[in-house]
Amino acid sequence: CGKCFRQKSTLVTHEKIHTGQKPYSCSECGKCFTKKSFLVRHERSHTEEKSNSCSECGKCFTDKSLLVRHQRSHTGENPYFCAVCGKCFTFKSNFVKHERCHTREKPYSCSECGKSFALKSNLVTHERTHTGEKPYSCSECGKCFAHKSHLVTHERSHTGERPYSCSECGNSFTQKSSLVTHERIHTGEKPYSCSHCGKSFTVKARLLRHEKSHTGEKSF
Repeated sequence: CGKCFRQKSTLVTHEKIHTGQKPYSCSECGKCFTKKSFLVRHERSHTEEKSNSCSECGKCFTDKSLLVRHQRSHTGENPYFCAVCGKCFTFKSNFVKHERCHTREKPYSCSECGKSFALKSNLVTHERTHTGEKPYSCSECGKCFAHKSHLVTHERSHTGERPYSCSECGNSFTQKSSLVTHERIHTGEKPYSCSHCGKSFTVKARLLRHEKSHTGEKSF
């Protein structure tokens, strides 16, 4: 994919994303990993004493803090409260991420173009536009994608699955966005309006095409 690294060992580890190689296997259950550190962490689930068990469901944890977090799924406790909008959260990590929608903080920036993001996962996805990396491949035809959601949508072209159906007429769609656009036929909603003449459209693409009649732009 052309991505560059300072150390050869980091490159070797990265290349396993493309080859699918997982050289480190657990002697206890046979599960395989790309990094030795992942294997070591996994093996603790077999070797460490799980003394912290949930009194509600019996599930065991190696760490007391993990047990406390888990128990909230039974109690419904949401101890992290947003003072701005009042929304509550079970986990601190989710609360910290939420606060950024109020503060507009974007701590994760792309070293290639400088664009910033509120979530690290969004930065990782964005960086693929520079590297060309497409880690999600279709098991049916081998086509690769940069985003997992794009792979999931693509796979429906093989399975024929259409999970989004219109409650009004029963028409089904592979993508939720297609359903939302379709429903405007029934509601009459036209959210995209021309700044020149005020004419409205159900789809943004039709608005853009219409606006060229005012600007005189000839794209082709």
